[in-house]
This record gives sequence, structure tokens and C-alpha cells, in this order.
Amino acid sequence: MVAVAQHPNIEMRTLAEVVKVSGFIGNFNVTIKQKAKYVDWDLCTGCGTCWEKCPSKKIKDEYDLGIGLRTAIHKVFPQAVPGKPYIDAANCTKLTKDKCGICEKVCPTEAIRFNDKDELITEEVGAIIMATGYDLFKWEENHGEYGYGKYPDVVSSLYFERLVSAGGPTGGKIVRPSDGKEPKSVAFIKCVGSRDDTKGKSYCSRACCMYTAKHAYQVKDKIPDGEAYVFYMDVRTAGKNYEEFYQRSLNAGARYIRGRVSKIYPRGDRLVLKSEDTLMGMPMEVEVDMVVLATAMVPSEGAAELAKTIGFSTDKDGFFQEAHPKLQPVETFSAGVYLAGACQGPKDIPDTVAQASAAAVKVCGLFSKTELATEPMIVEIETDKCSGCGFCVPICPYNALSLVDLSFRGHHGTVTREIAEVNPSLCQGCGACLPACRTLALSLKGYSNEQLVAEVDALCL
Repeated sequence: MVAVAQHPNIEMRTLAEVVKVSGFIGNFNVTIKQKAKYVDWDLCTGCGTCWEKCPSKKIKDEYDLGIGLRTAIHKVFPQAVPGKPYIDAANCTKLTKDKCGICEKVCPTEAIRFNDKDELITEEVGAIIMATGYDLFKWEENHGEYGYGKYPDVVSSLYFERLVSAGGPTGGKIVRPSDGKEPKSVAFIKCVGSRDDTKGKSYCSRACCMYTAKHAYQVKDKIPDGEAYVFYMDVRTAGKNYEEFYQRSLNAGARYIRGRVSKIYPRGDRLVLKSEDTLMGMPMEVEVDMVVLATAMVPSEGAAELAKTIGFSTDKDGFFQEAHPKLQPVETFSAGVYLAGACQGPKDIPDTVAQASAAAVKVCGLFSKTELATEPMIVEIETDKCSGCGFCVPICPYNALSLVDLSFRGHHGTVTREIAEVNPSLCQGCGACLPACRTLALSLKGYSNEQLVAEVDALCL
């Protein structure tokens, strides 16, 4: 989550997570848990001396999905902003065994802080942009026919992406995880977990067709005598120049086979795919050196809990719910909270960039105003009727209702009881709370029971 503050200075927090959000549009209070970095980034220049000298060099790099290795002190990922390192406390021998400390000795700016601690920070912000991204569908748990993850040469598309990346651990060279040899044939299986009501997700993940076409093209480009087989249900190339790139992959020699793969099993040091060609109407077997699965995009871990913390809803698949799919695609039901990227649903890069730009413009438009127009037809509460039962509070989709203490003087002194209170800045006048009120203490301005009865009487005259 990115919190955008109404302040001329921009402050970026890395290795931090949101634990609590209160307030409303223009007046959010965000409690952030800043995790210990063990490096003073105000002093650090990102020169790299510390991670070059760090003796803990055999830690699997999470960014490279375990293909490459990293040191205990390292950057979050190569292109991280700011480009400064932090210490992985679980793998640092100084923090776990009180040995080593080489990074502290070689740091030219004396930026290492082994006594750093986690801390809670509260920030006042005017708007919030949700950009929590996505995770990959756990195919190992749901697609036993593909090996339950026990075949090392069956990998995800993200794993393959790190293999073919020039900045990846292999320098862009495609190698098999099992033996490090160059594969001469690679099979790509699309829609693993997508468009599957039985074991996966019903939706299309949108980006899979194009990155699979890219990966198949890269196999033909990097391995001239290699073969690329793509098993697909449909090919969806809806974006600008997408169809042209798909044709480019075909012209490079990638073989597209329309059919689902029913099973993968080993034969010697190779893998056999049992499938069918539905266009030819015949079963088939393909023997390859490596298999790449285009797995579905799913909401990132913890996204649903974060939505509850901030106060808006998710859809049936767990993605963040927008206020309106066509008219308000970057806004949520909580005013001042906006969406950007795959947290709202599966997207490719152009759509993500466009939505991020739209969310930024929404925030700029909000901050350009000195006053905000609110909905005039909101709920009002008759305090003498309210029993303080609280049934209306969880029903409100905008978190506009809360229980407060009301004190008044009675025959036996001062008496305090709870009643409902409405925040006029949050209430949108939807009326969802009205049926929940057993004492009829809630009414909607302009739509009270007396007004509606009078309207009906006037129509019947």
C-alpha cells in the first residue's frame, strides 16, 4: 500500500506494512510498522561494499525464485528505489550468533546499525492508493497431473522469466533446473488455474497469452535448433500490436497446439505430455526437456485482511472491489481510497500503467480542492429513539456509522449510554442501514417515512 501525504516533501518507506487505518478522506491516520533495516539509509550511499564483502553468499534469492544466490545484506531487488541494502536478520551471523560484523567494518559511511528495532509510526495522509499486486496460483496443490511440483523441470512462467532475463542469475541463458543443461524442446501450457471452475479460477488472467508468446519466441531466438510447443485453449490478443506479436512468434517457428494437457510424467531425463489436438481431433504425446506453466494471477497474500483494515470490500475472487467497473474503475466505496494495478483484477503492463496514472490524477484532483462537496441526502439519527444496539454499524459499506457515548442528566444523576453516530463526510446516503434499525431511529434525509407516505398520498389524490 502507498500512502500519499499532503506535504511538499515525499517520503518513501520500504520494508514497512500497514497495521491500522482510521479517519476518512483528507484525514486518514495510518499506523505503519517500520521493520528494522539495520542500515541507516540517510548515511548509506548504496556503494555495494558491504554486500561484496559479506561472507554469507549462499542464501537463495527470493526475487530470483531460488535460482540465484544472495548475501545476508542486500537490496530488495536490483532495481529497488532507493537502491540501498538492508540486513536479512534471519541469515546474518552477527545478529543470530554475534559473529562476523564485516559489513560494519568495511562500510565507508558507518551506516550499519545492528541495534536497529521495529517501530510503529503514525502518518497523517489525505488519500490512499492500493497497489498490492498479485501472486501466482499454487498449481502444485491443485494440479497433481502436472507432478505436484516434484518434477524440477516443470516450472512456472515467472521462474522462466527470471531465466531468460539478461539481468537474471543465468545472464539470460535458458537452462534446465535439474541438470543445468540447455533444453532443446520446451512446452508451454496456458490457462493453468485460469478459466477452470473445478480446480482453479473462473476468470481469464489476461496477460498469459502474450507473455507465453514472448517466452516461445525467446526459446526460438536463444536456442536456434530448439522447439517450442504451446498448448492453449484460446489465444486472446486484444491489445494494440498484440496480434502482430503473436504472429511474430508463429513465424519464428513456435508450434501452437489447441488442447489441454491431461498428464505429465517422466521418461528417462525428459518429460512426456499427454494431450490432444482438438483441431485435428486426435490424441497426442509430446516429449520435451522442460515444461513452463502459465499460472493464473490471484490476489496477493494478505490483501483481504488489508482491505478490512482500511475499510472497503473485495469481490468473490478476493480482488479489491471498485466503486463502478465503468464509471469509477479506480475508486472504492471508501472515499479517498483508490486502486492501481492487479490488486483490482488481472492486468498486463499497459493497463496497469494507465490505471496507476488515473489513480494519481484522482489524488491530485482531490488535493487541489480546499473544500469537498458531500452527499446532502445522508442518514440522520434520532438520539432519543436509538437503543445503541449497533446492528447498523457493520452493515454500512462506507464505515460511516459508529457507536459513541452520550451523557445526559437524569433523576439519579448523570447517565451514559451508547448511541449510533453518522460521519457526514463518509455517508453516501445508500440507505443500507435503515432496515437494520429496530427502533426506527435512522432515517434518510428527503426520504423519511413521513415524506414517503405524503408522496404516496399525493399521487393517490
